[in-house]
Amino acid sequence: MSDIFSQAYLYKFLKFGVVGFSGLFVDFGITYLAKEKLNIPKYIANAIGFILAATSNYFLNRVWTFQSNNPDVVVEFTEFFIISVIGLGLNTLLLWFLVSKFKINFYVAKVFAIGLVTVWNFLANAFITFNPDRVFLIY
Repeated sequence: MSDIFSQAYLYKFLKFGVVGFSGLFVDFGITYLAKEKLNIPKYIANAIGFILAATSNYFLNRVWTFQSNNPDVVVEFTEFFIISVIGLGLNTLLLWFLVSKFKINFYVAKVFAIGLVTVWNFLANAFITFNPDRVFLIY
């Protein structure tokens, strides 16, 4: 457990954050193009933006953050995507809870939710998706 507090994991966490931040641009950019320029309904456009951002984040994290050599890219991507969808659900639930129950400003709550879910996404991906020593797979 002390490994997660090592300098190597901190460095990976920072890289994970940079990749995640780049995903915001992909998500918002694609969503905007799909909704405003291609006239795709907003929720479908949002889903397209999320899927393409998650895909971009997977490949950047695979190559840059975790330097994965796992030949089973399909399983690895599936695990990453499932963790991302769980993170989206956690983010939405936490955001709803903070806004509706504690009456916290939506954007303040969103920053808090993003921070917590970023930690979840990093740890889940470090210990599941990109962990070469694990003994189980999500199929």
